[in-house]
Amino acid sequence: MSAPFISFSNTTKDYGSVRVVENLNLDIERGEFVSLLGPSGSGKTTLLMMLAGFESVSGGTIALDGRVINDLPTYKRDMGVVFQNYALFPHLTVARNVAFPLEMRGEAKTAIAAKVKRALDIVQLGSLADRMPGQLSGGQQQRVALARALVFEPRVVLMDEPLGALDKQLREQMQLDIRDLHHRLGLTIIFVTHDQDEALTMSDRIAVFNAGKVQQCASPRDVYDRPANRFVAEFIGETNLIDCRLRDVTADRYTVALADGTLLTAQGVTGLRVDEAALLSLRPERFDILSADAGGDTVPTGNRLSGEIMDTVYQGDHLRIVIDTAAGRIIARTGRKVQEWPIGAKVALTFCTGDGWVIPA
Repeated sequence: MSAPFISFSNTTKDYGSVRVVENLNLDIERGEFVSLLGPSGSGKTTLLMMLAGFESVSGGTIALDGRVINDLPTYKRDMGVVFQNYALFPHLTVARNVAFPLEMRGEAKTAIAAKVKRALDIVQLGSLADRMPGQLSGGQQQRVALARALVFEPRVVLMDEPLGALDKQLREQMQLDIRDLHHRLGLTIIFVTHDQDEALTMSDRIAVFNAGKVQQCASPRDVYDRPANRFVAEFIGETNLIDCRLRDVTADRYTVALADGTLLTAQGVTGLRVDEAALLSLRPERFDILSADAGGDTVPTGNRLSGEIMDTVYQGDHLRIVIDTAAGRIIARTGRKVQEWPIGAKVALTFCTGDGWVIPA
């Protein structure tokens, strides 16, 4: 089996007595889009800067295509970098900004002109080559920064919160544009963000960071539906966490007991033991809400919680509903065309076994 394209092995970064990245192990394959996701101070940007060569490694190794690059200068790593603040030269035209990496490499003027045109066409800015950065919108400036990172055909593109300064609508459009570029060009992209929706939209895999460690690295579907622990469950989207105790374990079904004795079935992480304290994670959109007197035949799994509607909030494409139950306050999310329950209504919350996920307490 061939070595991974990028490999962090027991990689550590210290700033004096403060450890920012701790013995981190992470492999990235050629052509992957991997997002480093986590709160501020979790170590994700530091890891990116070590990969780029802007920060030194305190311990362990970073390898690129089988070669350890700990001591390799930044300009020899063949990586394009896109920053949040664009970092464009205000006194140079768009074309000259994009040409800058090629000029620093001493390429011929004819080759530079062709490569700049191609890079600007890729990001759909070919008609703005003679504009100055100050004449562009924020989204256009970010496209120029992306073209500059792509123009010398780097082996890896690194992006550090590149869309953080854009408004919501433009940010969402740029997410799709970058995703499309990744698919069309087969780029290897490492993308730092603290925005969960951004990571879920764009990534092949998401590495969730906290306190200098990777809590989980998996596909967007897995980190959302099958979080490894409480931190991932709470950080990725919204979830309901219910205290429970494991009563029975089979290959794909866990039976848990709530404090009032209610038995529910779900799936969960491996390694949990019978009678161990645990948490049942239930995403708000996984529930069906029925009338409290609905018959048992409507809940084939037996997963049913009784409750009372405390609040309903209209949020455009869905309703956010707060229900008081014996297991605590539950947040449910339903489509806007579903019945809007009045406050005080007695209801039953139901869900399928595959929609619940048990994690360690």
